[in-house]
Amino acid sequence: MIRINLLPHRELKRKARQQQIAVLAGLIGLLSIAVVMSIHTINAGRIDYQNGRNQYLTDQITILDKEIAEIREIKTQTQELLARKQVVETLQSSRSEVVHLLDQLVRLLPDGVYLQSVKQVDHNITLVGYAQSNAWVSVLMRNLESSQWLESPLLIEIKAMTVNNVRQNEFNMQIKLKRVTLDAVPNLSRGTATKS
Repeated sequence: MIRINLLPHRELKRKARQQQIAVLAGLIGLLSIAVVMSIHTINAGRIDYQNGRNQYLTDQITILDKEIAEIREIKTQTQELLARKQVVETLQSSRSEVVHLLDQLVRLLPDGVYLQSVKQVDHNITLVGYAQSNAWVSVLMRNLESSQWLESPLLIEIKAMTVNNVRQNEFNMQIKLKRVTLDAVPNLSRGTATKS
């Protein structure tokens, strides 16, 4: 006997294939979602890791900026202290200069000369005084030139005047105070200067 299959086998095969394709599409969709999720998770992890590194670097940069600011402040303070030290050393080396200036002026001033004013600006000294004659001014200039503390006497002006009904010669003179180091005068560092 011949068997004839009257069932719609093609339609059944088509339905089975459609079911297989749907299941396969679902599996591929789930797999692609899983792949996308895993890639997203990996990228998010990398981003978090990089953000952590960036934050660490930012924190370290902030710390280094603070340290650099402190170093600059310390350098500024060091420069200020060195400047102060230089001023103190300058004052220390020049503190006896005024004493020597006055001592030398008293020692070198001839009998016929007296001073009206002594003005010092840095190492330049201006002397204004009166002399009985021009010869006494010359003697004063020679005495100042021979001094170990004074140098370069320069007569600016001399003119005849009458002071207290006495004829006098008013003079204006400039001299320079020699800069003497502590090594040049052996006893200066102990507070006693050498006598000229």
